[in-house]
Amino acid sequence: MQEAMQSIQTYLGPQALDWPRYLTACVLVLLRVSGVMVFIPLFSSPAIPVRVKAAFTITISVLLAPVVCAMPAVAGRAPRLELDAASILGELGVGLVFGLTLNLLTEAMMYAGTLLGLQFSFGLVNLLDPNSKVDTAVLSELLNWILLLVIIGAGLDRAVLGALMRTFVTAPPGLVALNINSCAAVGAMAGGIFLAGMQLAAPVMSATILTEIAVAMIGRLSPQLPITFVSVPVKTLVAYAVLIISFTVWPRWIESHFLHLLDAAQGLVAL
Repeated sequence: MQEAMQSIQTYLGPQALDWPRYLTACVLVLLRVSGVMVFIPLFSSPAIPVRVKAAFTITISVLLAPVVCAMPAVAGRAPRLELDAASILGELGVGLVFGLTLNLLTEAMMYAGTLLGLQFSFGLVNLLDPNSKVDTAVLSELLNWILLLVIIGAGLDRAVLGALMRTFVTAPPGLVALNINSCAAVGAMAGGIFLAGMQLAAPVMSATILTEIAVAMIGRLSPQLPITFVSVPVKTLVAYAVLIISFTVWPRWIESHFLHLLDAAQGLVAL
């Protein structure tokens, strides 16, 4: 037993057997990681069982707690391993900032899906979103699944975990405090939801508008043609074709914007 304890101490460092300090660090890390699991896309999906999320969060916390205990002071800032209201709210705030910042891309995809639904004449076709528990446009659900597939395929879930690990250096546990500048920055970035959604839906919207103009001109030139009956199917087919072509560039667009939001989230936490 003594040899085992010595090997554990050698592996984890001299502070590993300081159980009050270790447990305090474990709780602070658990709060930060759990906040991320609640808000960030993919990890917050209800498709993942709660027990799996809990086991994953506890495992990461147990593995990171010795590292946090042994962290030296970086730029004059050392971890303050104390359980009080300030440290608890600060650690939860990290997950809130990460979640709200990265969820902006999800909201942009949902907004683009709503715009595309109008162009596809799917304005009345809604589904129950399992995440928000509200009726959502069917194309918004499609784009949401595309976002999750890109996150998994491009390895962005590992990028999120890597960025979360780096926050323990830039923002040591117990020293994080949300300020008005961070909240204002998140609010300012929320305005980009509409611009990003318009960028995604712009090709389809442009194609459908041009199709409607062409069909209207044909109807004026040949009033005897049943333009009213063919306008909606033609517009829908053109929209489908343009949307399928747009899928070739969407993964790169999603990846670049996700990484940009991830860098922004790290910067806000560092503040």
